[in-house]
Amino acid sequence: MTGAQRKEWIDYLIEKVGLADWKKHKPSELSGGQRQRVAIARALVTKAPVILADEPTANLDSKTGSQILELMQKLNSELKTTFVFSTHDQRIVDMCNHVVYILDGEQVNEVRR
Repeated sequence: MTGAQRKEWIDYLIEKVGLADWKKHKPSELSGGQRQRVAIARALVTKAPVILADEPTANLDSKTGSQILELMQKLNSELKTTFVFSTHDQRIVDMCNHVVYILDGEQVNEVRR
């Protein structure tokens, strides 16, 4: 990937996570939800084949959380990125093709769609 392609990809991700107007700001100037979106963009920037996401929507309002989930679905479809979630968010559970339910450290159910 060339430098120009890398910059274009980073700008795309910043736009998709809703931080285009904040990209020149320092972390101390961002809210908790904005920092979480930065963390998500940073995880996505390498185009890793697998991304572990622990409560990716936890500090986000419902609209921003939905936008992040839509982006993850798009990247899963287009780039074949696999996302492994740890979550209590039913929206995430509903969008997943393979769900493993864990209670007290033990697998209690598994659903494949």
